[in-house]
Amino acid sequence: MGRRVTPPSDSGPVEPVKLREALEERYLAYALSTIMHRALPDVRDGLKPVHRRLLYAMQQLRLGPQGEFRKCAKIVGDTMGNFHPHGNQAIYDALARLAQDFSVRYPLIDGQGNFGNIDGDNPAADRYTEARLTAIAARLLDGIDEDTVDFRANYDGREQEPAVLPAAFPNLLANGASGIAVGMATNIPPHNAGELCDAALHLIKFPNATADKLVNFVPGPDLPTGGVIVEPRSEIVKAYKTGRGSFQLRARWTTEDTGRGTYQIVVTEIPYQIPKARLIARIAELLLQKKLPLLADVRDESAETVRIVLEPRSRSVDPVLLMESLFKLTELETRLPLNMNVLSRGQVPNVLGLRQVLREWLDHRKVVLVRRSKFRLAKIDHRLEVLAGYLIVYLNLDKVIKIIREKDEPKPALMKAFKLTEVQAEAILNMRLRALRKLEEMEIKREHEALTKERKELKSLLASKDKQWKHIAGEIKELKEQFGQKTALGKRRTSFDEAPEGVEIELAEAMIEKEPVTIVLSEKGWIRSIRGHQTATDSLAFKEGDRLKRAVKAQTTDTLLLFATNGRFYALGADKLPGGRGHGEPFRLMIDIEEAAEAVELFVHDPDRKLLVAGKSGHGFVVAEDEVLAMTRKGKQVLNVPKGDKAALCAPVDGDSVAVIGENRKLLLFPLKELPEMPRGKGVRLQRYKQGGLADAKVFTKKEGLTYIDAAGRSFVLTELRDWWGTRAQAGRLPPKGFPKSNSFGPKF
Repeated sequence: MGRRVTPPSDSGPVEPVKLREALEERYLAYALSTIMHRALPDVRDGLKPVHRRLLYAMQQLRLGPQGEFRKCAKIVGDTMGNFHPHGNQAIYDALARLAQDFSVRYPLIDGQGNFGNIDGDNPAADRYTEARLTAIAARLLDGIDEDTVDFRANYDGREQEPAVLPAAFPNLLANGASGIAVGMATNIPPHNAGELCDAALHLIKFPNATADKLVNFVPGPDLPTGGVIVEPRSEIVKAYKTGRGSFQLRARWTTEDTGRGTYQIVVTEIPYQIPKARLIARIAELLLQKKLPLLADVRDESAETVRIVLEPRSRSVDPVLLMESLFKLTELETRLPLNMNVLSRGQVPNVLGLRQVLREWLDHRKVVLVRRSKFRLAKIDHRLEVLAGYLIVYLNLDKVIKIIREKDEPKPALMKAFKLTEVQAEAILNMRLRALRKLEEMEIKREHEALTKERKELKSLLASKDKQWKHIAGEIKELKEQFGQKTALGKRRTSFDEAPEGVEIELAEAMIEKEPVTIVLSEKGWIRSIRGHQTATDSLAFKEGDRLKRAVKAQTTDTLLLFATNGRFYALGADKLPGGRGHGEPFRLMIDIEEAAEAVELFVHDPDRKLLVAGKSGHGFVVAEDEVLAMTRKGKQVLNVPKGDKAALCAPVDGDSVAVIGENRKLLLFPLKELPEMPRGKGVRLQRYKQGGLADAKVFTKKEGLTYIDAAGRSFVLTELRDWWGTRAQAGRLPPKGFPKSNSFGPKF
């Protein structure tokens, strides 16, 4: 046990602090720091602090679009030392991403060297790569030295950094953003700059324009890697209206004829931010696991552009079905999230819709224009003041020279003699002798006139909001000319289409390799699937005390229906049943069924067929087989079974008459039309019994006669039906001599 150490007396007073309050205070500070200074972009310039600091540091290094390249290590070092005191690897990762044309729709950094690739490979180390700003980054920084934005002290107070960039480019939506803060996240996909310019111009003209109208200009994201968006327009409008939603994105593909009726599929564009190498590895893995029965092989033939070749299993494979199977199981189809959670006005995190994001960008541009105009106006006023002083010099040149030569303090003497301001006197004293030429006087007069005219225009601009918006609209039109849809960089890469409908059932069948199987069900409820169509059931082995109930010939693509004594139908996929080795598994493990219920009938589903269902009490009805199918573990209740009764019969409806025999060995024949057709219920009485219940029933064609099979497997046809013919719910008569003692007409399906 350690000895307790008392704190030294000069350590100051010790104040008790509640742990809960301390944690809340510190965690709140951490959360605010993460939200404000790390994870969420500013709605005005679309940048997080690390990106803003990178671009500003590069501008300070004079790495303009037409300038020289500089080592990334130097850029990272300056950014870290002056503005961003975090890990150099994190800064370099941010820099590298801004240079990747497959990650950023409009790159802000022009990179030289290995900056990674679409396969997911990392960039080379920062000592091997070089960078400079692009023309778009220059537009983001344009006017930063003209008091257009606020500056704040950096982390150590030695430098000043911009709180936001002037942003003459709609960067937030054009390049998108993603980040995870504390309790919130942002995810904005890239968009087309030309379309954003059109939407912004419309919003200037119609400030109350709704998201529905703006979607006509911005139909959806425009991703660096292209692809096809198959999201319905109504969902896109809803997403842009609320700022939250998602877009279903698919790879772009075409078919290539390879001769002799064969073809191959070529994927030319893959979904955004999906590494190509990982995508191909996933397809190959599924191929090895035999989960892609329609696909034979996958190859990567990419060079400068993406080219993934997919070979179908055979020439008969439908290319649409093959691609649908890949869209379902691989990242050739993804969901592109939209969560426009941004810092509004630079300090309030909230989710904005498309209209609000464009509105805040335009409002920022207006603030920048006003501040820039005021800055220029102040510069002009200063210059005009200086020029006015110069003109006084030319009018009184000899006197000015005399004062300067003779006076110990010429500045106050000049100010007094010619009523000059301090600024004018200082400028005159700093003039060079060569500026005293006559030609210079004429140039000063011309400059004075030009500046006076510009000053008048700036005053007019600052006094009129309409002129300000007209000026901003002109800047946006110029931006569209440079980066719009008609340019190579601005051309839309992501297109829109509709996903094919009605392929789910075909796809489900196509995904299963079709082969014949025999489904074996035992009396005690054990079920298994044996390859091939078994004709000899005598060789089948069962558990002790168990025996064969049904042997159904099917295909692996078939759906089986199990009718149970509780009146429910359960659907089972033939491909999902246990194999033929051993005794199989109890069907109770595959469905939700009560312990007391037993299997009545097992057969292959035929959606075009009708069924006769009946309970032990003799009540039944006709139901369309399509109505009984439910692909859930709980099945579907069709025959309502009262307490003390149970479902006893399920037979196909194929004919115009019904034959019913009870356990009392009474046979009754009546027209099928006397039975109602309904989706669910107890039904009507088929036959009346004094004792016992229903033994068997069958639907047959009266003209062809009633067929039944005896215990030896011999088939008989009863054509003289008059003695047993009656109406529904009668008692019936004893069957003809030789009718099976089991009171059964034989197999039904």
